[in-house]
Amino acid sequence: MGDVKAIIGLGNPGPEYEDTRHNAGAWLVERLARDAASALRPERKFLGLYAKIRLGGHDLHLLNPTTFMNRSGASVAALCQFFKIAPDEVIVAHDELDIAPGTARYKTGGGHGGHNGLRDIISAFGNHNGFHRLRVGIGHPGSAKLVTNYVLGRPGKTERDAIDAALDEIVVTLPDALDGHWAKAMNRLHAFSA
Repeated sequence: MGDVKAIIGLGNPGPEYEDTRHNAGAWLVERLARDAASALRPERKFLGLYAKIRLGGHDLHLLNPTTFMNRSGASVAALCQFFKIAPDEVIVAHDELDIAPGTARYKTGGGHGGHNGLRDIISAFGNHNGFHRLRVGIGHPGSAKLVTNYVLGRPGKTERDAIDAALDEIVVTLPDALDGHWAKAMNRLHAFSA
């Protein structure tokens, strides 16, 4: 398993989407850039907002694709090809319906679980799905028919505070993950609930 070189935050572009649940992964990357006193800047060749930061002694490429969610793969592939980053050196942060707001989980590999951003990235990686994921819990509306409006809706204040608390906890655990101590990072993050 390679060292992590890039963290990708999934979301949809534009002000009408920036505060929606589907952008929870992008919120993490924005937070990492802000904490590093860096700014995500438009980078046309990566089809996204890009910054390079240092975190826990590691150089990290940050990217929020500015393609729509279901086209995230082109952006991720462009970054990885340019910097020669392998899929297993990438963490993709994304919203996760199957876990509650205020919780988050690390995961390596697996399917897309119906998430269009993950589906497109797996496809762009030539069906290689062995990249790391940071699953940011947003909860489920209770019915599959309600999912689209739910993920494109804005969380209420209590829910957003819980998601932000989970993002705080991710930031605390990331240095262990970057050092290759995945079990330690997982044990701490997976025990957390806002």
